[in-house]
Amino acid sequence: MSEEPVRLSAWVHGYVQGVGFRWWTRSRALELGLVGYARNHRDGRVHVVAEGPRTAGEKLLELLRSGEALDGSQAVGHATHGLAGRAPGRVDLVVESWEPARGDMTGFEER
Repeated sequence: MSEEPVRLSAWVHGYVQGVGFRWWTRSRALELGLVGYARNHRDGRVHVVAEGPRTAGEKLLELLRSGEALDGSQAVGHATHGLAGRAPGRVDLVVESWEPARGDMTGFEER
């Protein structure tokens, strides 16, 4: 049986702008088969909205919080390494909410 799709809204606090964080998030979301977007806000946060199976959303949330790549590797050296390592920048807090998917998005965008 297939999971009902859900919408994750995650507000990411920390040093997450100007470091490739949205690109990294988009890459992780696409690997997980999610659709949505990551958007910078004036106050320094990044808002991530993702739709798909709840298990995939939970994994994305875990990755946002841990900064770890899907393969479990960690970055070596500078904190702004991305693809195969930790999330770029520094995540201090992620505040999430869940609701039923709206089905109004395709792909995953950096906004």
